[in-house]
Amino acid sequence: MPTIINPDYDAVVIGAGVTGIYQTYLLDQNGMSVLGVDAAEDVGGTWYWNRYPGCRLDTESYAYGYFALKGIIPEWRWSENFAGQPEMLRYVNAAADRMDIRRLYKFKTKVVSAHYNEADNVWDIRLDDGACLTCRYLISATGPLSASAMPDYKGLDLFQGEAFHSSRWPTDADGKPRNIDFAGKRVGVIGTGATGVQIIPIVAETAQDLFVFQRTPNWCTPLGNSALGEEEMDLIKARFPTILEYVKTTPTAFPYHRDTRKTSEVPEKERNAFFEALYDKPGYGIWLSTFRDLLLSKESNKILADFVAGKIRQRVDDPEVAEKLIPVDHPFGAKRVPMETNYYETYNQPNVHLVDIKTTPIDEFVAQGAKIGEEIYDLDVIIFATGFDGITGSLDRIDIRGHDGVRLIDAWVDGPSTYLGLQARGFPNFYTLVGPHNGSAFCNVGVCGALQAEWVTQMLCYMKAGNYSYAQPTQAAEKQWTDAVYADFARTLMADTNAWWVKVTQKPDGTTVRRTLVYVGGGPEYRKRCEEVAYGGYEGFELA
Repeated sequence: MPTIINPDYDAVVIGAGVTGIYQTYLLDQNGMSVLGVDAAEDVGGTWYWNRYPGCRLDTESYAYGYFALKGIIPEWRWSENFAGQPEMLRYVNAAADRMDIRRLYKFKTKVVSAHYNEADNVWDIRLDDGACLTCRYLISATGPLSASAMPDYKGLDLFQGEAFHSSRWPTDADGKPRNIDFAGKRVGVIGTGATGVQIIPIVAETAQDLFVFQRTPNWCTPLGNSALGEEEMDLIKARFPTILEYVKTTPTAFPYHRDTRKTSEVPEKERNAFFEALYDKPGYGIWLSTFRDLLLSKESNKILADFVAGKIRQRVDDPEVAEKLIPVDHPFGAKRVPMETNYYETYNQPNVHLVDIKTTPIDEFVAQGAKIGEEIYDLDVIIFATGFDGITGSLDRIDIRGHDGVRLIDAWVDGPSTYLGLQARGFPNFYTLVGPHNGSAFCNVGVCGALQAEWVTQMLCYMKAGNYSYAQPTQAAEKQWTDAVYADFARTLMADTNAWWVKVTQKPDGTTVRRTLVYVGGGPEYRKRCEEVAYGGYEGFELA
């Protein structure tokens, strides 16, 4: 494919979260002209947008912080095992300062459209400020959970109180999150996923009444957060290289390995003691360190699910409320397991009311609150903790068109088709970091996204050295990869679950099609395959 014009930029990177700023930095360091674009006023990505009270990592801080582990900001010290949003934003800012990447970014700007220009082998980009530009390589780093999912409720515009999505927390005149005083207020929180379980206990501390509108309960387990002392942090800093190398060996880059035994191989007494230890252990151990058949065997999964259900019944005083908080529609770990702090105990407070909106949905909103059947719930504030349109949602909101004007959203209407989760045939020179079917979305993004940015940089440097300017997957390579991703996922208990990492499509004939958006083969296996591809001269890609 001949290159006819020199584009305005070698690359445009969409996103200024931890992955996007690192990708931008690496390309700049390798002598490429690069422009980063982000809708926010500054760097941070998810840590810029999600400023709700209680927002924090569910990954161990020291395992997430690639910029510290890699030596970009080696002096960084964490204050907690699971850092809160303000500390996370300071961390991203410190890394951005050290890498000096803000000079490469256009903030408060959205990419409206990106059309591949076949004649000139460039991407024509249009921004929401009216600017138009061209680039050779288009790289999305929009994050797996950045496209807010806001329900389209009837009458919401009539509500006279405050209403907002958790990822768009109200700000003051300086753009900082407002410290909303919930004292004396009637607050409604819609959603009990990972965000909801962080917000609910905080709001319940001061609200006059808190109504939790729950459609589907989730399996939640204790976060177990605590402060990091000076000596403990000194030891962690001394082990940064070891920590990085270790998490690269685990399936999800979390500091856990699965137990190699099957559940049935362990006597009940020993098994229960093992579950107790994992339940009391901070972080995702109960999900990621338990027996290897957790997500493969319904029988094994039920044993652990029953254990966690028992914990919920112990922690919630009202038996009827406890049962409503126990999932019956999905196995343990088949959806993201929200990490919580005193979430279940919150329902023991007299000012907290659980409202089941699965059996009796919200009909509409009226001036004074939510209407369910004939009952109106008077509210002053409504917080929508309703999650995100996962992984592909942000890309769906950009008019991306490849060969012959085919839209990406149409090409992926029944589920993504990619090679290595990094490119899709028909969309040359378009790379999707932490996108569908790659080794970063179902992973510790802080580490896995960075490793992927390094790989893409190496590929672009290889192309530059070889005088290549065009890359897209072969049809055979893409089909083989995509078929394998779908087949591996279908073997798991996650396949029948409506989680954010599954694209659910209702067909006109009434059938439901579920397509995974994530690769579940594990980080080490994924990176091994990527290195094999690279060593083979980027086998599976058409280079020209």
